[in-house]
Amino acid sequence: MREGALIMEAASRKFIYCNRAFSKMFGIGKSDEIDITLLRKLRKTFLSPDEILKREMHIKEKGSFSELIEYTALDGHSFFVEASTKLCESNGKEYYLYIINPIDRSFFEVESIGILMINRQGDIVTANPFVLKQFGYSKAELIGKKIELLIPLRYHDRHVKDRRAFIHTPEDRPMGKGMELFGIKKDGTEFPVEVSLGHYPSDGDKYIIAFINDISFRKMAEISLKTAKEKLEATVEKRTRVLKETLNQLELSKTELQKNANYQKALFDNAGVMITTVNLDGVIQTFNPAAQKALGYIAEEVIGKHTPLIFHDHEFLWQRAKKLSQEFKREISVGAELFLMNARMGKADENEWEYLRKDGTKFPVRLIVSAIKDEQGNIIGFAGVAIDISETKRIEKELQQSLEKEKELNELKTRFVTMASHEFRTPLSTVLSSAYLIEKYITEDDQPKREKHLQRIVSSVNLLTDTLNDFLSLGKIEEGKIHLKYSEFNVKGLINSLISEIKNTLKKGQKIFYEHEGNEILFLDKSLLTHIIINLLSNASKFSSEGSPVKIRTVCSDDYLVLSVTDKGIGISSDDKKHLMERFFRATNATNIQGTGLGLHIISKYAELMNGSIECNSELEKGTEFIITFNKTN
Repeated sequence: MREGALIMEAASRKFIYCNRAFSKMFGIGKSDEIDITLLRKLRKTFLSPDEILKREMHIKEKGSFSELIEYTALDGHSFFVEASTKLCESNGKEYYLYIINPIDRSFFEVESIGILMINRQGDIVTANPFVLKQFGYSKAELIGKKIELLIPLRYHDRHVKDRRAFIHTPEDRPMGKGMELFGIKKDGTEFPVEVSLGHYPSDGDKYIIAFINDISFRKMAEISLKTAKEKLEATVEKRTRVLKETLNQLELSKTELQKNANYQKALFDNAGVMITTVNLDGVIQTFNPAAQKALGYIAEEVIGKHTPLIFHDHEFLWQRAKKLSQEFKREISVGAELFLMNARMGKADENEWEYLRKDGTKFPVRLIVSAIKDEQGNIIGFAGVAIDISETKRIEKELQQSLEKEKELNELKTRFVTMASHEFRTPLSTVLSSAYLIEKYITEDDQPKREKHLQRIVSSVNLLTDTLNDFLSLGKIEEGKIHLKYSEFNVKGLINSLISEIKNTLKKGQKIFYEHEGNEILFLDKSLLTHIIINLLSNASKFSSEGSPVKIRTVCSDDYLVLSVTDKGIGISSDDKKHLMERFFRATNATNIQGTGLGLHIISKYAELMNGSIECNSELEKGTEFIITFNKTN
């Protein structure tokens, strides 16, 4: 029997019976060696006569009284118990039945997290060895002191109010959610902590249990991440400034490049800690409420029946076993030893694992495993403290994605500056030279020459406008600001209209031949389709010789629209076809032909938005065919 039991006659206060467990707890040889005076002396906290009277009145009114007590045995060691006193009657006499249930010492002796217990007055009633080491105090220096001793002075007033509020309405939760918490050591050193609170109610008092975790290393990691982020932002800002200065020098309309640099600050506050203890064979002995809530098991399902292996995916365990086997140069099987190996050697084992809930879902944790030792230093079991790091992993992933996005944006800016400098120089030079020559042609006979140079200026301005429109379209695509506007229109009429519009820009002798098959009424984004057609026809003309024909064909059914543009131009090599839709890509045989390398990238994105796919068939010096298929059913 684990509980200690004692029976006392109510009227005489004489002890008439105590069981062996009770005697063993207090180190009493015989039951007649104990009386009410000795029992009260063995309490850590002295009871005043008023307190004794209140307890007796409570027992008479309610029939029983329960409380959490710290006792000192006759050999000097202390221990906590859950104590209950019940009033019973037998043969006309009243008796007090006193039952005490010791609290597992392993709970307080976890070597990987600090644990404090505080009463309703804010006095520290016990502290585990780890918290003493954390703060640099001995147990005698802490017991009976206010909890504010471990908190920086500037927070004392607020903490007292919060502590009293928690006692009034206690609930298991993280302390100071959304705030930065600090502890202060005996030597005055402050350090960041995260604290999870629990409570233990009883008839005599309310106790607060605090789990304290030093997060100094985590804060250092946050600072490093913040520094890297600020450095990256400074670099991006510098490159953006260079870009704006270049555009100002060219006296062109500014292109606003908007970036999204909203990084969420890494938050490492956890809703609680999962504590599991096992025996030397790895079988679970204790399983705290936080672990039950997080993993979906109740304590009765796992205590004495399973090892922590049930919380882990077998494939993940196999990979870890393989890694440890290589590290220790010996075969390590998938079992409890995966977690206990370092702890058996006296080292706390801290690793990231993936926990498996009862319902089959998984989440990442940081698991710290350490040995539990008896008073002689012998290992009697192991304790595992696990903290859910799902939020941390999510933030790390987002930060990595943001860094990759910023890197991609930097590369885009560099290529933009290079391309803009090259593509704007030629038309601007043409405008400048033609304007200069027009100024020289002052006679009526020079009118044809003036008109020729005016046409060159118009062509150059149109080229600049097209280039800027490509950059603007690219910016909208990158920012996700392209919104589809579907409408019903006649596709054959649209293409005939576009051919009439573009024929004045064709090279000498070039003609566009168009044929249509199927329905003429189409339901798509007319503006985006117009952009696609103009781009493909312009490219077909630009990369073909004078007098070369360009063919455009559309086939429309209830389910799809197929648009094809074919030319007899310079063609595209097999290697270049792999990169055609990339930003700023120019084919190796087209470097001397005016262009930004953005057109095909933009129309591929437009086609993708309208559920379309692009196919390119080409052969060098024989021509190129682009085929775009739009699936109308989706």
